[in-house]
Amino acid sequence: MRVSTFLWFDGPAEEAAEFYTGLFADATVLDVQRDADGAARIVVFEIAGQRCIAHNGGPGYTFGTAISMYIDCDTQEEVDDLWAALTEGGEEGPSGSLTDRYGVTWQIIPRALETLLAGAGPDAAERVLAALGTMTRIDIQGLADARDGGGDPV
Repeated sequence: MRVSTFLWFDGPAEEAAEFYTGLFADATVLDVQRDADGAARIVVFEIAGQRCIAHNGGPGYTFGTAISMYIDCDTQEEVDDLWAALTEGGEEGPSGSLTDRYGVTWQIIPRALETLLAGAGPDAAERVLAALGTMTRIDIQGLADARDGGGDPV
């Protein structure tokens, strides 16, 4: 058995798959199935071992924010680079979320957030979460400053 992410597009499945796999070093397009006219119908790709299937199914369905692609980043540079690439032509959202140019929602979350919360007492955790609530692209140093009582997160 295999679990994959299935993405329904109205035309740009191949373009989106090429864009996504171009963002990650460990990503590749595995297969493209075309219709009789040569247009891509199904594009199978993989990002960091996660298999995704992009389907050009027409206008029947649209993406929503209840489901998103979650990327946990090691560094602020990774957060910043992915944020810049995925928001180009898209839209920033709250607390590390964004919707890309294809309508797919992403969560760009630094691993440091988990560490900052796990090592924090209740007051410090509340300050971290309050600071997070004011951010679009997450700033690790801003969260650390909030945990330590610096700055004004609200």
